[in-house]
Amino acid sequence: MELVEYVKLAQQGEWGAFTHLIKQYEKNLYVVARSIIKQDEDCVDAIQETILKSYLSLHTLREPAFFKTWLLRILINECNNILRNQIRTIPREVHSNEVLYNCDVEKIDLRDAVDRLENRLKIVIILYYFDDMSIKQIAELLETSEGTIKSRLYRARLDLASLLQAHERNVDHEY
Repeated sequence: MELVEYVKLAQQGEWGAFTHLIKQYEKNLYVVARSIIKQDEDCVDAIQETILKSYLSLHTLREPAFFKTWLLRILINECNNILRNQIRTIPREVHSNEVLYNCDVEKIDLRDAVDRLENRLKIVIILYYFDDMSIKQIAELLETSEGTIKSRLYRARLDLASLLQAHERNVDHEY
């Protein structure tokens, strides 16, 4: 059975079809949530809220072929809600991007470098490279233009190159 058929069955109230869809995308959900939120507990909360909200509003999905994009959009919104709530409770110095860029870079790898990017750049990298989404799909998901996505990808690549070069220089000096 194809994805669209599972979505249509789930929209008709078939719990098994909905469960199948969620299981198919659970890794994608975790990768995206983890790229936005660092703590596993918060990732789990965001994913659980996403599953609940998507189930309750599945009838609003007009085009079943866009289920994955729709689901990820809900997840990104949930992650952003969690981050907004954290900002209200965490002093500004703790979550500043400056702190992230000044962290010890001696043990950095690609994933760590991606995690150090600003959220708006990180999510584009994750969706494009780790989730194999096209620029057009990312633009639709993030509700922005394709040009903006292209420029964010370009900027993210430059920032990643800088982070990785800094790591390489530090490794070279250790010997």
